[in-house]
Amino acid sequence: MEPCSCDTFVALPPATVGNRVIFGKNSDRLFDEVQEVIYCPAAVHNDLGKRFKCTYIEVDQVPETYAVVLSRPAWLWGAEMGANEHGVCIGNEAVWGREDISKEEALLGMDLVRLGLERADTAEKALDVIVDLLEKYGQGGNCAEGEEFSYYNSFLIADRNEAWILETSGKYWAAERVQGVRNISNQLSITTKIAREHPDVRNYAKQRGWWDGKEEFDFTAAYSYIDTAAMMTSPSRYCQGYKLLDKHRGNITFETMMEILRDRPSGINMKGEFLTTASMVSVLPQDPSLPCIHLFTATPHPERSVFKPFIFVPHISPLLDTKSPTFEPERPVAKKPYVKPDRRHPLYQKHQEALEMISNNKEKGKTILDKMRKLEKAVSEEIESILQSGHLDEEKTVNLFPQYVKDEIKIYQSTISS
Repeated sequence: MEPCSCDTFVALPPATVGNRVIFGKNSDRLFDEVQEVIYCPAAVHNDLGKRFKCTYIEVDQVPETYAVVLSRPAWLWGAEMGANEHGVCIGNEAVWGREDISKEEALLGMDLVRLGLERADTAEKALDVIVDLLEKYGQGGNCAEGEEFSYYNSFLIADRNEAWILETSGKYWAAERVQGVRNISNQLSITTKIAREHPDVRNYAKQRGWWDGKEEFDFTAAYSYIDTAAMMTSPSRYCQGYKLLDKHRGNITFETMMEILRDRPSGINMKGEFLTTASMVSVLPQDPSLPCIHLFTATPHPERSVFKPFIFVPHISPLLDTKSPTFEPERPVAKKPYVKPDRRHPLYQKHQEALEMISNNKEKGKTILDKMRKLEKAVSEEIESILQSGHLDEEKTVNLFPQYVKDEIKIYQSTISS
């Protein structure tokens, strides 16, 4: 199942520069799937007896949900990756193992990402939210629009102070607290460094004959087909991703993470039937007086996209240019023939035109790329200015992401029309 590839990374001090936790994720999905970036404000819910709909099933509401910014496939409720107002970031990966994948409609891993962000103000609390929901509702259902495609999930969850890996197989799970640098890809990777686990995860493995009960319990060895002894010497993206993190250990910045997500030789920046449809990098300062800053592309091909910053402040402007149109009925259909609606948002449309120009007109293509890198340099300088000074102009910040999106669109429009 390697063609479906996502990669999520985290680096904690002292592996990073400036006492910052750095989070990053490439969302690799079907090549024609549009991913949007949306903002959902915090809310108080008085009618707790009322359930609400995720992608497929309804779940119980909670008294309060936090503000979130999400990068998500435009056809579903959940998200591939995102952050909340408390500096919690989550990304998920498709994983497979010995346990048969359930096609019964339940919570998607992407639903669990959003629910964890909406309901938890720390990374470990988000882990609690996800495993509680997993126990109550289960995971399962079709994970692609118009295609038959299902999987279980692993999660990388981070906040200003710590990070956790959560890996699942059906309702069973194990969690590892991150030290230094860590990445996840489309395979189970928690071995014996288990900080928390499902109460029956060992008994179930023993009953199925996956663990003899005598050797030290290894979650990946028990629940997958992976040879954990060879896991870090294989040519897999998981191994290559770790090598890239380790190469920069001690000097990792948000720019470093952006370059890792753009790396082609490792396969992390994917191209083909499954490609990198969107990317995210977050800077989480350990100093609570400084804001967390989240950067999203909202477009595919990270080496030909601009990472644009989002900061949580009151009264955020609507993210109209990265919001896809909606269609009725919204329920995705896996049966064929199925014609996918055009979900391209304004930025995506202009970005596609620019990609065509880059491919077909060398001179104009270079002009576009030069202007994009210049815009991203301005983004980097603004981020550093905010983090160094601690000053945040809230009147400007409410429009920060939308304005950079408009600046990016202007680059495409001006070059294409010239």
